[in-house]
Amino acid sequence: MTPAQAQAGARSVLVVVHGGRAEARDLAHSFCATMAESGIHVRVGRDEAAEIVASEIPEGVEVVRADEHAAAGCELVVVFGGDGTILRGVELARPHGTPLLGVNLGHVGFLAEAERDGLATVVEAIQHRSYSVEDRLTLDVRVLVGGTEVAHTWALNEASVEKAERERMLEVVAEIDGRPLSRWGCDGVVCATPTGSTAYAFSAGGPVVWPEVDALLLVPISAHALFARPLVVSPSSVLAVELLPQTHRGVLWCDGRRTTDLEPGSRVEVRRHDEPVRFARLHRAPFTDRLVAKFDLPVSGWRGSSRSGATG
Repeated sequence: MTPAQAQAGARSVLVVVHGGRAEARDLAHSFCATMAESGIHVRVGRDEAAEIVASEIPEGVEVVRADEHAAAGCELVVVFGGDGTILRGVELARPHGTPLLGVNLGHVGFLAEAERDGLATVVEAIQHRSYSVEDRLTLDVRVLVGGTEVAHTWALNEASVEKAERERMLEVVAEIDGRPLSRWGCDGVVCATPTGSTAYAFSAGGPVVWPEVDALLLVPISAHALFARPLVVSPSSVLAVELLPQTHRGVLWCDGRRTTDLEPGSRVEVRRHDEPVRFARLHRAPFTDRLVAKFDLPVSGWRGSSRSGATG
């Protein structure tokens, strides 16, 4: 979008696509064409543009570098793909506080707001601005060695401290709010948000936490200890995982995308970040319904309080 268009109040969206999937490319192509016809400017990352818009870039579509400036001035980032592609889109949307709307082309797609057959609904919502915006808690993640900060990053779903060598366990001490909690021999520890409670933390045995609940989660992975239960703590708490000096090397993963090597003696601190990630919502369905749909949970036989006469 040119400076003149920006001053005139022209609307724009950034499109992010799982380029390896033909279905994603086809849907994105149709979406871009419809947006352009509606007078809404579309930005597409340089690596994806050739696949989405074929050989000729149509009017109303701009090819940009997929970096931290890509979503500047955009009202939405629209993602076609699964949760992995959505997490890539989050990295582009977050620096500018731009809401993200995901169209699920993956398997579960907990971060997506629409399914592949709902493209018309997505288009209509954008055209009429008939969507709401929801903030999701994120994590501030720091790595310290000898009291000196050596890495600083963030996460939407989780920050996981894991063993770097498959055949070796990690020896760690977990800490909550400056006090030691327990020492574990384990495969790792997951520090997660409510949004991430249905991702890696869930696979590690953690609880599902409703997105509107402000909390942090700490979930040990395959810990050899009497006390190794998942914990849900205050959103103002500070979680820390210390690798003991005599343990083996570890690795820090944030959202499965950003990684930092951890030497023995490293300390990872996790706290609530000041900047949330914003998601566009098309409907306000209860989170329970989303759980049932995404995990295909059996609910046959349910009658509901209105039929049974129950009041609580």
